[in-house]
Amino acid sequence: MIQQALHEIYRGAADIIDKERIERLLGAYLNENKSYTVKVGFDPTAADLHLGHTVLLQKLATFQKYGAHIQLLIGDFTAMIGDPTGKNETRKRLDRETVLENAKSYQEQVFKILDPDKTEIVFNSKWLDALGADGLVGLTTLFSVARMLERDDFEKRYKSGQNISISEFLYPLLQGYDSVELKSDIEIGGTDQKFNLLMGRHLQRSYGVGKEQAVLMMPILEGLDGVQKMSKSLGNFIGITEPANDIYAKVLSISDELMWRYYELLSEKSLEAIKELRAGVSDGSLHPKKIKEELALEIVTRFYNQESATMAKEEFDNVFKANQLPSDMDEFEADEGIWICQALVDIGLQPSTSQARRDIKQGAIRINQEKIDDEQMKLLAGEYILQVGKRKFAKVKVR
Repeated sequence: MIQQALHEIYRGAADIIDKERIERLLGAYLNENKSYTVKVGFDPTAADLHLGHTVLLQKLATFQKYGAHIQLLIGDFTAMIGDPTGKNETRKRLDRETVLENAKSYQEQVFKILDPDKTEIVFNSKWLDALGADGLVGLTTLFSVARMLERDDFEKRYKSGQNISISEFLYPLLQGYDSVELKSDIEIGGTDQKFNLLMGRHLQRSYGVGKEQAVLMMPILEGLDGVQKMSKSLGNFIGITEPANDIYAKVLSISDELMWRYYELLSEKSLEAIKELRAGVSDGSLHPKKIKEELALEIVTRFYNQESATMAKEEFDNVFKANQLPSDMDEFEADEGIWICQALVDIGLQPSTSQARRDIKQGAIRINQEKIDDEQMKLLAGEYILQVGKRKFAKVKVR
């Protein structure tokens, strides 16, 4: 039984520190029904979660299956500093009101995957607000500047003369201190969080907690471009609160190679079943688009239901196979004479007028299903259906 549990827990993991501890905790649960704690932290810097976040949430659900009590830490204090991981400049501070509003949204979304009866939501402002100046100074004595500069992103910025604020040095210390307060047995995170995760082990030892948390790191999920990590700021994400039709269409848009990465990290299919699918695609007995459709249906069903998934597939087939228009489109109004590029930005189909101009030149913009090539076009009074690529539509009434 323990081998099966370990097989599921270790699936997809990129790095594990202190496997022996994880195996002892699992053994204690399976043999003596003793629970244990697994911590994960999310800084609510945006309102919605995307599939990249769910890689960790699904791993937590697996831990819950094998006796874990999840400590879901909302970094309402640390989010106002901003995690410097992977950043080449100091992040702007968020105000508490924005952070708390985002945190509320997170709480509603995580239970699409986690069992609420086995999950404790905690906010690190509870102890970090109370830490005070004396406690904060004491915390900073436990780690040296030289050790902090060993961190890859800090080292690169320091050598290139880029600014590093003192608050950024505090971030990993505060994240590690969360593990001291929670006395976590295990912490999970992405591979980019290794420095911060190990800080938890270091500080638990320094504060005499009596344990050092094991660490399990999951790979970073690439976004729709297949290159950079999934991120709302990069626009390459699939949000779990997006309409079912959009989730389905976005999954279908990923490359055939990226599909296997998504299967491993997001699907509930066994690795053996995925291996068989891959072999079928390789020998030509299975078409990759069919396998991608199965993945899209599975993901939509997870966040909606089977009926919504089926309807999303039907809508996709109607629009993209039969070249029909979507049955449901957002509607907007605009004033006569509006520049087409500005209209595309105003209705949310394009991030900028410069991008709109590039897409028009490349033939990716349609009005009433006809390609346009005039980037200076102004819309006269009437009703129009604007389309960007194959998946973005909007109805515009020009007054």
